[in-house]
Amino acid sequence: MDALIIPVTMEVPCDSRGQRMWWAFLASSMVTFFGGLFIILLWRTLKYLWTVCCHCGVKNKEAQKINAGGGNQADGTCKPTDEKEETVAAEVGWMTSVKDWAGVMISAQTLTGRVLVVLVFALSIGALVIYFIDSSNPIESCQNFYKDFTLQINMAFNVFFLLYFGLRFIAANDKLWFWLEVNSVVDFFTVPPVFVSVYLNRSWLGLRFLRALRLIQFSEILQFLNILKTSNSIKLVNLCSIFISTWLTAAGFIHLVENSGDPWENFQNNQPLTYWECVYLLMVTMSTVGYGDVYAKTTLGRLFMVFFILGGLAMFASYVPEIIELIGNRKKYGGSYSAVSGRKHIVVCGHITLESVSNFLKDFLHKDRDDVNVEIVFLHNISPDLELEALFKRHFTQVEFYQGSVLNPHDLARVKIESADACLILANKYCADPDAEDASNIMRVISIKNYHPKIRIITQMLQYHNKAHLLNIPSWNWKEGDDAICLAELKLGFIAQSCLAPGLSTMLANLFSMRSFIKMEEDTWQKYYLEGVSNEMYTEYLSSAFVGLSFPAVCELVFAKLKLLMIAIEYKSEKRESSILINPGNHVKIQEGTLGFFIASDAKEVKRAYFYCKACHDDITDPKRIKKCGCKRLEDEHPSTLSPKKKQRNGGMRNSPNSSPKLMRHDPLLIPGNEQIDNMDASVKKYDSTGMFHWCPGKDIEKVILTRSEAAMTVLSGHVVVCIFGDAKSALIGVRNLVMPLRASNFHYHELKHIVFVGSLEYLKREWETLHNFPKVSILPGTPLSRADLRAVNINFCDMCVILSANQNNIDDASLQDKECILASLNIKSMQFDDSIGVLQANSQGFTPPGMDRSSPDNSPVHGLLRQPSITTGANIPIITELVNDSNVQFLDQDDDDDPDTELYLTQPFACGTAFAVSVLDSLMSATYFNDNILTLIRTLVTGRATPELEALIAEENALRRSYSTPQTLANRDRCPIAQLALYDGPFADLGDGGCYGDLFCKALKTYNMLCFGIYRLRDAHLSTPSQCTKRYVITNPPYEFELVPTDLIFCLMQFDHNAGQSRASLSHSSHSSYSSSKKSSSAHSIPSTANRQDRTKTRDSRGKQNATRMNRMGQEKEWFTDETDNAYPRNIQIKPMSTHMANQINQYKSTSSLIPPIREVEDEC
Repeated sequence: MDALIIPVTMEVPCDSRGQRMWWAFLASSMVTFFGGLFIILLWRTLKYLWTVCCHCGVKNKEAQKINAGGGNQADGTCKPTDEKEETVAAEVGWMTSVKDWAGVMISAQTLTGRVLVVLVFALSIGALVIYFIDSSNPIESCQNFYKDFTLQINMAFNVFFLLYFGLRFIAANDKLWFWLEVNSVVDFFTVPPVFVSVYLNRSWLGLRFLRALRLIQFSEILQFLNILKTSNSIKLVNLCSIFISTWLTAAGFIHLVENSGDPWENFQNNQPLTYWECVYLLMVTMSTVGYGDVYAKTTLGRLFMVFFILGGLAMFASYVPEIIELIGNRKKYGGSYSAVSGRKHIVVCGHITLESVSNFLKDFLHKDRDDVNVEIVFLHNISPDLELEALFKRHFTQVEFYQGSVLNPHDLARVKIESADACLILANKYCADPDAEDASNIMRVISIKNYHPKIRIITQMLQYHNKAHLLNIPSWNWKEGDDAICLAELKLGFIAQSCLAPGLSTMLANLFSMRSFIKMEEDTWQKYYLEGVSNEMYTEYLSSAFVGLSFPAVCELVFAKLKLLMIAIEYKSEKRESSILINPGNHVKIQEGTLGFFIASDAKEVKRAYFYCKACHDDITDPKRIKKCGCKRLEDEHPSTLSPKKKQRNGGMRNSPNSSPKLMRHDPLLIPGNEQIDNMDASVKKYDSTGMFHWCPGKDIEKVILTRSEAAMTVLSGHVVVCIFGDAKSALIGVRNLVMPLRASNFHYHELKHIVFVGSLEYLKREWETLHNFPKVSILPGTPLSRADLRAVNINFCDMCVILSANQNNIDDASLQDKECILASLNIKSMQFDDSIGVLQANSQGFTPPGMDRSSPDNSPVHGLLRQPSITTGANIPIITELVNDSNVQFLDQDDDDDPDTELYLTQPFACGTAFAVSVLDSLMSATYFNDNILTLIRTLVTGRATPELEALIAEENALRRSYSTPQTLANRDRCPIAQLALYDGPFADLGDGGCYGDLFCKALKTYNMLCFGIYRLRDAHLSTPSQCTKRYVITNPPYEFELVPTDLIFCLMQFDHNAGQSRASLSHSSHSSYSSSKKSSSAHSIPSTANRQDRTKTRDSRGKQNATRMNRMGQEKEWFTDETDNAYPRNIQIKPMSTHMANQINQYKSTSSLIPPIREVEDEC
């Protein structure tokens, strides 16, 4: 057998006979280890013997002192002993300080210690890498220290390890256990051989593979660097480091013995294996695969493999599955957001589902928005499902998702909440417990505000009373842009406005929702409806060309020339306080930098109002050609001190903190004739402390409860019937939000519609605490599914029937959530009523088209739901139904052909204003982010108030309170009511038959300061053949050339009439039916006993005479009181005498009116 040949060089003195020196390297390690161990044990033995001897000596001295009686203490014999003890104490103190210093250095408690620990680990990995490099060389070879670069580096590393070993030895409390530690053993078998290599000029690969055991400390190093923070990550790194270090160390031992051979075989049974082949061998061995292509030949190698299989297999079987489980459970969306320079981002959290996210993204990223350069970051503690994940991938350029909770500050840091432009919180509209959902969202607000108080937050709230808790958060500031969108408040507010102007809920909902234009060639009602749906609400600063003009003049110019509809402005008073004025009168002049609120199809069209220049664009007829001119560029280069900031155009930014808009109609000091406010109502009605609502002293619920017999004896007409489902356990829906807009102070007392609730008394008792201060409210205990109860409240004479349910969210099946509302709606529509006033006869003689009524003695141009005096079928009763599930809208109308998959806004019930779903309010989140003034305007139009001051008052007392009326509070009544303008008769009758909508718009604005913004048209008005269908649909902001028909009703914003409460001849803006408007009060009151029936009979006879006299006067000329174009005072307009055809219809009405019982007059219910 050939002898092992060791390479020899002439420069290095090396054994040329091939003698191996591995024992010298191994002996250096063994001598170091056992020598040190012997010294430690010897030291401990001597110390123990010394302690025992000293202990015996102390006992003998104490015995001598006791025997001597303490005489030695008197002559000072103990002084030398005290001096020796002080010296020992000093020595111990010095050694302790050094020991403490060494402990601090290696414990990573200081920056120096952490650097030292990390450096030791890094150098250990470096030494392991050098071992990997040297493993390709023979196990033992001659090397020149001065020429071998890797040996020099390895020497430097081991010198450092030796110094660090000394520090560890000094800091160790128990030297024996320190000597037996794994890291100490690694140093014993790696450091001394390096010094031997320098001395012998040869290298032995030996046990340097033990440096791989340092990998076990990898997790500790990462914790020192604050990289690992969670238990799962620490556990994962621990498992991986132990597995890899054991694997590499075992591979190093196999590599050593297989390449060296057995000593007792004179190293003749070796086999050449690379280190990485040994790594492969151990992996297939641990996994029990054992291909057999590589195996151990030496006895030492085979013996080692026997024991390694036992431990390695156990480790492989336990560690690998746990590692895979930890990796599998690792959050896929657990990274951190990286902000993009020049691009804002918002954080969206709360209720993150496929429906809520898709609705939000559809509106937020709509193409009609002007360059949305905002990235959306979703944060939720549950990973998205496959559908939601696919939605995120479709919008990957603008959407990112991270798994976490806003209640965790670490997760807030991950999404960079401190640099976010806003944080939006979505609510679960379909939860079973709305109060719990609101509490969760309030906690989210608290957590976010606690982390970063300056962040702007827009949150959805389900219940109105929970908004008060947001005011308790110190950093919550609506002036800085914080907003709470209360779904119950807005939902019921929209429904309440439909009671005053049917169809208005649909129009307003479409205005703040982004809808793409859908072009239809067929001349159907959908064509005109969809043209209006494409309009949205925008804000833009007005050009300086409009400065000094009155609002009506600018509004007319903008509509006629720029093809835009402006409905409001942000006005700054002399005190520089901002207020949103909706359709102000001629006394308000446009200032420099005034912000206008527009209705248009996209943001680019609205820019015309900013670019308009009288000098350059006065003769342009095509509005698309109105673009930025040279004059405008000159203004931009030299801006006025009052010019708007660029960043606030198009509603892209919120207002500054010092100019947040106040919610007021007009500044009282600006109104001409303000001295008449104190006498605006001769009867001095009562209002709440803000002057925003009609108020009455609190009433017990027993005083407003009607039995079915009492309700049947009560004359109810022109009222609002609220059918509500609920019980003692149902969640409150906040009926106050429905009643408050109907009791707004911009209506006079006699114009208030009586409200009758039909539902469970147990539920209504829980709601009554918030309703007992409102006048004209009654309750009929029963069920909306009972036709007897519905007939008792004269549902066929009501102006609107509202169907609500408080039980919708208690059902898991989404299709059954609206079952009660749908059943009630179908029940009402299938009811039949007597033909008590000869409607069929009237129709046969050429009566006004269905839905119209000319019998109102006041002949006002403004009406609410104009319909026949009596209803013969429930299908003609005006109904608005609240829905939870959008797809259930298909069940409301059996005669429509809506597809179940059709979006809600495209269905016939929604277009007609007979259905409303809370899902349409999702678009308000996006609209509020881009412009918080939009939410302010919507709330002002819908709720009639929406002042933060009033909300704070309600949060404090949970009820409205009475206060003395002052000119300031009475001035709050001067708000624009929304009404419907009839075209079949009155001042605008000449435009009703084929006239242009633009001409009507200009005439109404010039003559009455009324701002028209939409049409409520009969569904089949476009058909050439007459139809008996009374359904109407909404057309938003028609173009100037749009042709009108006589049956159209026009949505308009009217001026508040101060004299309507005193004079019956003034221009009425009541939204009552024609029947109820002929009475002084539309309220209805029960007759408690038969004693008053004779008086009622007398009253009815006298009333009949009065009606006859009033009917005879209808053929005469009548005076109309309205506003001048240059002031707010009424003037007279001559109206042509009534036609013979109209007189015939009135006579028919007169002949049948005696069948309807009169309404008992009540001067003041309060």
